[in-house]
Amino acid sequence: MKSMNAMMLMRIHDLNQTEVPLVLKTVPIPTPGDHEILIRVAACGVCHTELDEIEGRTSPPRFPVIPGHQVVGRVAGTGSGAVRFSGGQRVGVAWIYRTCGVCDFCLEGRENLCPEFAATGRDAHGGYAQYMTVHEAFAFPIPDRFSDAQAAPLLCAGAIGYRSMALCELRDGQRLGLTGFGASAHLVLKMVRHRFPAIRVYVFARSPGEQAFARSLGAVWAGDTKDTAPRLLDRIIDTTPAWTPVVEALKNLKPGGRLVVNAIRKEAADQDALLRLDYSSHLWHEKEIKSVANVARSDVSRFLELADGIPIIPEVEIFGLEAANQALMELKNRRIRGAKVLVMDHP
Repeated sequence: MKSMNAMMLMRIHDLNQTEVPLVLKTVPIPTPGDHEILIRVAACGVCHTELDEIEGRTSPPRFPVIPGHQVVGRVAGTGSGAVRFSGGQRVGVAWIYRTCGVCDFCLEGRENLCPEFAATGRDAHGGYAQYMTVHEAFAFPIPDRFSDAQAAPLLCAGAIGYRSMALCELRDGQRLGLTGFGASAHLVLKMVRHRFPAIRVYVFARSPGEQAFARSLGAVWAGDTKDTAPRLLDRIIDTTPAWTPVVEALKNLKPGGRLVVNAIRKEAADQDALLRLDYSSHLWHEKEIKSVANVARSDVSRFLELADGIPIIPEVEIFGLEAANQALMELKNRRIRGAKVLVMDHP
C-alpha cells in the first residue's frame, strides 16, 4: 500500500506547555469512497481554528486526526460514481466537509447551521498531508488566476470574511471597523475597497506591524485594540480569539450599529473582560451582536468568483509541511502578516 506524509494531532495540548503539538507520520494514502475524490494536496492554509482544535475549544471527536481545512490540490483518483471532476483538475476543500442535505437548514440554503455539519480537519482528515479525500459535492474548482498558495486562504479566511461582510449588511459610505488584522481581515479590507469604495475602514490591532499593514492596504485609521476610533462606527467585524476586543468594539459602535463576531471559539484567558460591560455605553441604543457560524458552500463559491474578478490576491507566508508547528506557534503568538500556508513536497 502506498504511503504519504502527514502532520497529525494525537491528543489535546496546552500550547503554553509545548510548541510541537503535531507529529509527522507516514500513513497510507486514503482510498476514495463512493462519490469521493482523492486529492494530491499542493498547499494548505494555516488557520486559528487549528489552534482551537489543538487546545480543545473545538475538539476533534476522535484521534489521531490530520488538521487543515484550506486545501488546494489536484484530483489524483475517483471513487465509484464520482463524475464532477476529471483527473488532474485543480480543486479546493474548505471547512465545510459534509452536511446532511435534508434538514430544514440545508433545504433553506443555511447548511452552515446543519446539526450534522462535519468540518474538514476536525471531523475528518484534512489537508496537513500529501493526500486527502472528500465527497465531490464539497470540492470547489480553483480559478487559474491564483497560485496554489494564494488560493488556499481564500477557502476559509476569504470565505468566512465574505460571510461576515454579508451579515454586516453594509452600505456604501458607512464606517467599518476590523478588530484583529490577520488572514481574514486583510481579505475583507481588499473586498470592501472594491465593492464599497466610499466605506472608510478603521482597524484595531495590538501589533504595530499589523496596524502599518492595514494602513498600507487602505485603512483610514489603525490603532490598538483598546483605542477609541476617531468616529463611531456603523459596523465592526471581530476576527480575534479574545473577549476584550468584543467589549472594546461595542464601545466604538454608533447607535443602531452591529458587531459581527467571526470566530469559531473564544479563548478563556481574558473572559473576565465581559464583567466590564456597561449597558448604557456598550449595549444600549439598539446595538446588535451577531455571530458567524461556519460557511456554506455558496459562500465559498461566490467568494472565489469575486476574488477572481477583482482580483483579490492574498498576502501569504510559505512553510513546508514539516514546519506546520512553527507556523501554528507564530499564529498563536500573533506573528502575522497576511496568511500562513503549508506547501507539500511530493516524490
